[in-house]
Amino acid sequence: MTNLSDQHALQFPSPIAGAHRIANDAEAIAAAHAFAAAVKESAAQRDRERILPWEELDRWSASGLGAITVPRAYGGAEVSYVTLAEVFAIVCAADPALGQIPQNHFGLLGVLREIGTPAQKQRFYSEVLAGQRLGNAGPERRSSASSTILQTSTRLRRTPQGLRLTGTRFYSTGALFAHRVPVRALDDNDRPVQVWVPRDAAGLTVIDDWSSFGQRTTASGTVELDHVAVSEDDVLPIWQLADRPGLYGPTSQLIQAAIDLGIAQAAFDEAIAFVRAYARPWIDANVERATDDPHLIGDVGRLAVDLHAAQAVLQEAGETLDSLAAFTAQTAAVDGTPELDGDLSAQASVAVAEAKVLTTEVALKAAEKLFEFAGSSATRARHNLDRHWRNARTHTLHDPVRWKLHLIGNYFLNGALPARHSWN
Repeated sequence: MTNLSDQHALQFPSPIAGAHRIANDAEAIAAAHAFAAAVKESAAQRDRERILPWEELDRWSASGLGAITVPRAYGGAEVSYVTLAEVFAIVCAADPALGQIPQNHFGLLGVLREIGTPAQKQRFYSEVLAGQRLGNAGPERRSSASSTILQTSTRLRRTPQGLRLTGTRFYSTGALFAHRVPVRALDDNDRPVQVWVPRDAAGLTVIDDWSSFGQRTTASGTVELDHVAVSEDDVLPIWQLADRPGLYGPTSQLIQAAIDLGIAQAAFDEAIAFVRAYARPWIDANVERATDDPHLIGDVGRLAVDLHAAQAVLQEAGETLDSLAAFTAQTAAVDGTPELDGDLSAQASVAVAEAKVLTTEVALKAAEKLFEFAGSSATRARHNLDRHWRNARTHTLHDPVRWKLHLIGNYFLNGALPARHSWN
């Protein structure tokens, strides 16, 4: 197992030279399949030994997959939301850690798209097109100053020496591997801002203290900020998003759902392969092969239906976001106002919440059913099949499904619009 001292030697990501520039949706899907094929075989070993995926992430950056949502006006492919979800599902079926690590990268690009200045967009999009990765300094641990994930004691202060950023964050998925680490903080007016800090900034420390039993190689640990010098040009006023309907929250959730769908697909595929290769039929089935057991066949059919239902609803959610994005572009061309109203933004949140419910359920079910189908021999450590359940259980706790169900029910029953934040 890789230890902390080993990781300190690899603490900063390598520069990316010659990142490919993906041109369209079809090329993005093909690149995702190629990347997944390259990383799948070693995924179980990375999980077992907690080998952090530095080389794999450099491959990801070089492939151009990190830039697929950059707008065409800035040189990117600007793929559809349907394609974005499919890319994540493909990658996560191979290794869900390699999907979760760049998940925040795309959420952050969504924030940039909505509130970044033209100069910020030009600069940051150019960095991403060159292969640079964005990490995430996530919520703080629970304290008197941060009892919910949106509250924070991290501060951006204006001092005689300039802007300085101080605080401690956790659940910082991708930060260890990133070229920039966007950090949520409060400014001197107690307004939330997002500071896009260079990974090598003095006073910024990323600690690999992630110890979860699942998604083990995401390095989603701690970020410490000790009076980090900040450029004015690296600050985004995310307080402006509080009252602005948009797609940044639904985009983040669409990706979360796609990660869970990928985990479900991986568990389903491994179950089928193991049953065919190793499983024995139950003695009362009166058949020679486990694949002829009528009860097992029926259970596999039921799981296949659940998986396909989740896939369909996720695609439908992506199509909803695509139609709303097209509407936004059309209204911007007519009157210069590229914003959704509250009702349309709510439609996006509801569509994605429905997908999130089904992908959560099928990820957990597939990872559990794997062992029921395959039998006790599948529990042997050398197979490491429990990683699918551990990954599903860990990732699906990211935001509780009970609140997705509440969001959906409250919308249809009472006409209540979902709250606007990254989890809706």
